Amino acid sequence: MFGFEDMLHSEFTELPFKIMFLSIVFLFGICIGSFLNVVILRLPRYESLIKRSSHCMTCGAKIRPIDLIPVLSWILLRGKCHSCGEKISIRYPIVESLNGILYVLTFLILDINAKAIITCVLMSLLIVIAFMDWDTQEIDLIIVALIFLLAIPATIFTDDVEIKHRIIGALIISIPFFIIGEISRPIIKKKFGEDFRAIELGDTILMFAAGALLGTQAVIVSALIGIFTAAVGGVISKILTKESKFAFGPYLSIGIAISMLYGNQIANWYMNLLTYKPE
Repeated sequence: MFGFEDMLHSEFTELPFKIMFLSIVFLFGICIGSFLNVVILRLPRYESLIKRSSHCMTCGAKIRPIDLIPVLSWILLRGKCHSCGEKISIRYPIVESLNGILYVLTFLILDINAKAIITCVLMSLLIVIAFMDWDTQEIDLIIVALIFLLAIPATIFTDDVEIKHRIIGALIISIPFFIIGEISRPIIKKKFGEDFRAIELGDTILMFAAGALLGTQAVIVSALIGIFTAAVGGVISKILTKESKFAFGPYLSIGIAISMLYGNQIANWYMNLLTYKPE
């Protein structure tokens, strides 16, 4: 893309350029991460993302511009509001740093190209989905729709997934998830008296959108990673909270993120492992 392909992976590219470029990517990433914090907090409350300025959730004081520097401001303020002294959640710098780190990893792995840019957008959307679902156990369909729409530039500007595999990918996980959800709902209601599904519709629609972007192989890998990590996380959650129900979205997001970077490679490695015949 734009003549920059393989610049980071090229032995002819100077190290100072790589450091400068990745530093800029990280700074841009944490700035976007700062906005993601606003989305995560306000979207479930149906608040405007742009009309109201940032403010302390305890005293309502407007946050000064100097206190809006991603990560650094939280450190300088020692995690406390400048006005009332109330603690500011460490989640804010975590989200900002996570977004910056994922941007850097994306370019390191994929180099400078269209797929890297699309993947960075996906990473940010997945962060929003993961943290919102963790808080509310709901997945916002607007964010999921944006993931689905990423399949359009991915189809135009990249050639790693054919259209037929995007269509199959959209269905191959989402349909089984939907069936499991429909079958489990009456069983759970009868046994526990609660009206919810083993796999909620939000998770199903998320995998539909992810499949359209990732393609057949990678979306299967993402689902397997999501299910495995959810199994481990669910056991830990059960021990700590005594609750059986937990958010599936964060674990699916982990699987989707890994698969966007390595999904096809993991799938090919596994298939080669199955077909390997020792001499």
